[in-house]
Amino acid sequence: MPESTPPSTHADIPAYNVEDWLYEDFEIGLKHRSIRRTIAEGEAMLFNSLVLDMHPYVGDQHFATTQGAFNRRLVAGAQVFSYGLGLMANNNVNTFSYGYDKLRFIKPVFIGDTIYTVRTHLAKRPKYAEMGLITVSYEIFKLDENGEGELALYAEHLQTVRYRNPEAFADQVEKK
Repeated sequence: MPESTPPSTHADIPAYNVEDWLYEDFEIGLKHRSIRRTIAEGEAMLFNSLVLDMHPYVGDQHFATTQGAFNRRLVAGAQVFSYGLGLMANNNVNTFSYGYDKLRFIKPVFIGDTIYTVRTHLAKRPKYAEMGLITVSYEIFKLDENGEGELALYAEHLQTVRYRNPEAFADQVEKK
């Protein structure tokens, strides 16, 4: 077993699952698809308890099966949103979340459903002296009984991204 090594000796080793692309590298129209994941009952209930969401549709089996519109329990929309974005997390050290637009819950997601995400690069524009603004869409699909993806959730994520060359955008930034 090796002796302990100070962290500074690892500084030149690239970090796993971290990206460092900049505004100029953002390609409009680019698409990526995530891996799939199935949402289990235990994790759904853990999420509900962590965020204090005990709506009968997500936390009460008896209600959901006897009085609910779907005859089974839903996964909380906030969990579907969180998982869908997490499946596409790129951990870019040059991007910062600016907000979300157009969040829509299109189809219900149930305990036991399998989801995946498609991220599409939609737009970019200069914003600040040091950073531009990009927009990506997240389409979260659930597999239907035939294994085909049905759109369950849509959202657009706005992010600020550092410029490689801020001087190139100096005359295009928004006025205060």
